Amino acid sequence: MRRLLFVLLISACARHDELQVAAAASLQDALREIGANYEKQTHERVSFAFGASNILAMQIRAGAPVDVVLLADEPTMDKIADLIAAREDLLSNELVVVSREPLRDLLSVNRLALGDPNAVPAGVYAREYFQQHGMWEALRPKVIPMDNVRAALAAADNGSVDAAVVYRTDALLAKRARITMTLSGPVIRYPVAVLRNAKHSNAARRFVQYLESPDAAAVFRKFGFVVLVSS
Repeated sequence: MRRLLFVLLISACARHDELQVAAAASLQDALREIGANYEKQTHERVSFAFGASNILAMQIRAGAPVDVVLLADEPTMDKIADLIAAREDLLSNELVVVSREPLRDLLSVNRLALGDPNAVPAGVYAREYFQQHGMWEALRPKVIPMDNVRAALAAADNGSVDAAVVYRTDALLAKRARITMTLSGPVIRYPVAVLRNAKHSNAARRFVQYLESPDAAAVFRKFGFVVLVSS
């Protein structure tokens, strides 16, 4: 039912003349600015739907009317590979721990917010990191799974959890929580793709080209992303 409601919502909000872009929640601030700049330069309308990458992939698989998709990990994009016309890695990011109070170590926390460690890319990255470092079994009972990384950030920011694992780009937006440690190791890639059934395929390719431009790269870097494509 949730999947159907999401598809219906995108369909209801979609305008015939708007490019439909689905993107990971961690990209929303950068993409809103990039989208506004793009519309000013080209007079082409862009509509964004933001959410957890795994949910977006399910909605696309269910038939949501999307032209361009940007996800927070490659395995999730792989799940819709048969629906993709063109794809490349666009950005990179880094995982950090945020908290309102100084932390000695993560094992001392009682409540740790993560994107769902079985589905949301940021949570999956975090779980794999903790497994590799022999910490997962101790941390698992303390994990509060969240729908997306922004929800995890909000929980740490408002003090409802002791700490959260989020992307560095999200941590920069926190009002009260601060970065207390970095989880070095996970290779995080954000792929962008044009879908085969895109209703605005030419516009979709133009928008992806703009995402690779120096103007877009400057915005991505301002929000803390590492740009992987040459611009």
